[in-house]
Amino acid sequence: MKINFVAKAPKADTLAVFYTDGAKATAGAKTLDEQAGGALQKAIKASRFEGRVGQVLTVAAPADVDAARICLVGLGKTKDLNGKAAEQSLGHLIKGLLTSGAQHVAVLLEGAETKALAEAELAAHGAMAARLASYRFDKYRTTQKDDQKPSLAQISFVCADAKAASAAWAPMDKIADGVILTRDLVSEPANVLTPPEFAKRAKALEKLGLKVKVLGEKELKKLGMHALLGVGQGSVQESHVAIMEWMGAKDKKAPPVAFIGKGVCFDTGGISLKPADGMWDMIWDMGGAGVVTGLMAALAGRKAKVNAVGLIGLVENMPDGNAQRPGDIVTSMSGQTIEVLNTDAEGRLVMADVLWHAKETYKPSVMIDLATLTGAMLVSLGHDVAGVFSNDDKLAKDLFKAGEEVGDDAWHMPMPEAYDKMIDSKVADMKNIGQGRLAGSITAALFLKRFVGDTTWAHIDIAGTTHRPHTKDPLIPTGASGYGVRLLDRYLADHHEDK
Repeated sequence: MKINFVAKAPKADTLAVFYTDGAKATAGAKTLDEQAGGALQKAIKASRFEGRVGQVLTVAAPADVDAARICLVGLGKTKDLNGKAAEQSLGHLIKGLLTSGAQHVAVLLEGAETKALAEAELAAHGAMAARLASYRFDKYRTTQKDDQKPSLAQISFVCADAKAASAAWAPMDKIADGVILTRDLVSEPANVLTPPEFAKRAKALEKLGLKVKVLGEKELKKLGMHALLGVGQGSVQESHVAIMEWMGAKDKKAPPVAFIGKGVCFDTGGISLKPADGMWDMIWDMGGAGVVTGLMAALAGRKAKVNAVGLIGLVENMPDGNAQRPGDIVTSMSGQTIEVLNTDAEGRLVMADVLWHAKETYKPSVMIDLATLTGAMLVSLGHDVAGVFSNDDKLAKDLFKAGEEVGDDAWHMPMPEAYDKMIDSKVADMKNIGQGRLAGSITAALFLKRFVGDTTWAHIDIAGTTHRPHTKDPLIPTGASGYGVRLLDRYLADHHEDK
């Protein structure tokens, strides 16, 4: 979709104007209503449109308006209008127009700004909504009818200072690129996005200025990553670790913030085989690696003034004759031994070695990992909120606030010390599961905590948020959400980036 910012309304088949709570017209809406001979107010009186966020009223344009349709968009209460609310409003508009037959919508922003949100920023957030709401993963669809395909090809934001709007949008455009890259990766089937292919796609990001290093099984064995290698030993696909570096701070030698992502490209459960029903969803068990990859692309794209490194552990968990067995004991890179009681609790084994490598190699100021780690997280928080576990309350609070600002909701989860004993093993340093289903997300987080030492660290369990079976949020498609990219980008901008 082509997005542009203009000072004068172009010829378009669709015009969009804004109303606040109580169906109060903005300046742009008043002007258009006068031009339409009061047709907009007449349509409002005949409807239940009240100007709330999420409400869109579409009316046929009168003969004296040079357009086919006019969309009345609710902005909600003026005092509550911020970037997130603006994106929701515009997201509902774009979602409704996407396959409607409309081809070009001109969004008239006059009078829609508030003291808290300047017109240029409103336009930029509208552009973000357009990119995210129009996302579709149609790569493998070949039989769609024309009326099923997107018709909307262009959106023009009409604002007083088009240059300021374009400047505000430039970095946000790169963040949108990161979210979309993550969605694309998570949506790919496992026969396409194998561990070697994922590593290849990470390597391709060098074109953005990232420094990318890919480690194969030979290098991983030398490093002692036997916990990670054990997960992938039943697959014909070689396991990899991809490391993406972006040193954009003034002090290139300052400790980076490290992001670690779980990249199980397909998870059968291994010998502890999952039920067949729903196993197809395990193509997105690499969601954490997808988020880290998208984030690193966003940082490089917008030339972020921060030092960051992203490490992703890429494996496939298969039930081969050479697969890891329940009862096996592996030695992690840290030297700690792990009794593998359930081969379907594999993500934490991958993360253990990559976390340790990140800590030892980069001495990061902060480590944040993301993983579709536990089904128990869905039981706790469902599909709309991720769980944050941390050894630092301030970090957890900062992540919560960043997520709240961009719509990636999270919640600080507990890690009671007493629960740590649940993963003690009688024959090794630890076991890879706790006591059945009890506190499953917590014991998994406590397992990871054993591999971070004194480093300030947070674990974000995105098992529920990475893939949405259904959603009413116009910015999120059914399927891969891209959750986490904007949260982490905002966190870095607020707390680590050079000002």
